Amino acid sequence: MPLLGCIADDFTGATDLASTLVRQGMRTVQVIGVPEGPLPEADAVVVALKSRTAPVADAVAWSLAACEALLAAGARQIFHKYCSTFDSTPAGNIGPVTEALMKRLGASLALACPAFPTNGRTVFQGHLFVGQALLNESGMEKHPLTPMTDANLVRVLAAQTDGAVGLVPFATVDQGAVAIRRAFSGLQDAGRRHAIVDAVTDAHLMAIGEAASLHPLVTGGSGVAMGLPENFRRAGALPPRDDAASLPPGGGHAAVVAGSCSRATLGQIGLARDHMPTLELDALATPDADALTAQALAWMDGKLGAGPILIAASAPPDKVAALQEKLGREAAGALVEDVMARVAEALVARGVRRLLVAGGETSGAVVQKLGIATLRIGAEIDPGVPWCFAEDAGLHLALKSGNFGTRDFFVKAFDHV
Repeated sequence: MPLLGCIADDFTGATDLASTLVRQGMRTVQVIGVPEGPLPEADAVVVALKSRTAPVADAVAWSLAACEALLAAGARQIFHKYCSTFDSTPAGNIGPVTEALMKRLGASLALACPAFPTNGRTVFQGHLFVGQALLNESGMEKHPLTPMTDANLVRVLAAQTDGAVGLVPFATVDQGAVAIRRAFSGLQDAGRRHAIVDAVTDAHLMAIGEAASLHPLVTGGSGVAMGLPENFRRAGALPPRDDAASLPPGGGHAAVVAGSCSRATLGQIGLARDHMPTLELDALATPDADALTAQALAWMDGKLGAGPILIAASAPPDKVAALQEKLGREAAGALVEDVMARVAEALVARGVRRLLVAGGETSGAVVQKLGIATLRIGAEIDPGVPWCFAEDAGLHLALKSGNFGTRDFFVKAFDHV
């Protein structure tokens, strides 16, 4: 019976969250899509949806269905996980999904905290920073699917919700859990339904988690979940564990497939070229899924065995914009996802048993193509990116958010499994 039930709006975000919970001593399983049967035994279950860029109605319906499955399994608290860069559009999906879950759970206030200081995401006076840059000056303003042009999260969330949005500022958060809990009560008394919460250190996240111990719903990036396991431990529901990250040893061929166009992933590809055989597919020059897949299949044969290989369909912003202009935004994204999913399927068929996937949408497409239903979460490679194990497929997977990982991530990842 899970103590914590989590709903993530993309696949890499789900593994990021699950990794945080494992690090805090919770045995955690990630379920792909809305659960249809009994849930695996775990302290926490993370349902990974592909809802970040889905139509609002679909995102709400899937999230509510996931919530019902988690509640039926006995989850005592629900966590709604979204990206630490608050990826969304003016229409949603963060706000509408949060309000639907609030209604189902009878929550009068929902906190929202995307901060993840370890990866440079902090919230100060309601504004989201990526490193030292405001969100709208970090490169996220050029995101092909969810361009973020405003760093003021109170304003961003207010545009997506019917309920009033308030702020728990740094000065309050810095005083600890009691002050934060008092601020939540004050916002409720003032008629606020949502609370953006500042956080610039892990200690802040731990205090926020403690203050939310009785909240039926918590929302945010994976960082704020850091403080939730200790609540269950204090209540005597979660025993001490030293094996939460245990996975079987890895073997077989190794490969990387990358579809993310983020700055971080582009830098990781650039460094990896000097360390492993690399094929970079050009979707702009060849906007045909069958042709691109055939090119990858012809290239990979004979390359597997000596070490990891890399196949990427990532591109810099100007080429992404040109492809979107040529095909349309949705069709351009779907093309890359389809090709990368087919490539991953071919790699696994050729004996790859350690597979690293870069990009949230790409990871979702790959996992669905491979028919993977559950992942047990292991130790981290870099903050927010763990190795996972798909038992039915005998496959180790690392699903990396486009913006995560150090520059040498692709090179060092396979030393960790």
